[in-house]
Amino acid sequence: MNNKEFGKQMEERTKRFAISIITVSSALTKTSEGLVIKNQLTKSGTSIGANYREANRSKSQADFKNKIKICEGEASETIYWLEIIESLNRIETNTLKPIMDEANELLAIFTSISQHLKP
Repeated sequence: MNNKEFGKQMEERTKRFAISIITVSSALTKTSEGLVIKNQLTKSGTSIGANYREANRSKSQADFKNKIKICEGEASETIYWLEIIESLNRIETNTLKPIMDEANELLAIFTSISQHLKP
């Protein structure tokens, strides 16, 4: 698979991830605490794909690396919020686990991409 094909697949994958994040987020309670978690999770989880798409349209290697680092940070933050939700038992584990697994895989992918780019 070439870089262009990989990029298209990752754009689709991160879009599907964003949709799963929105689904989880919509299931959270509407208490003031729940709204904070819902907002933070939705922002970080949907930002991954948006920034990855921007990375694929970057003007330079430095711009690409910067966007990938943002994807990496947003994936890490998303994992944090998913862990909070899991600890609070707000969503059933069998629903949350595949989303957490995907978040961890995305983080690993973006970390790997970032480490293999020239400084």
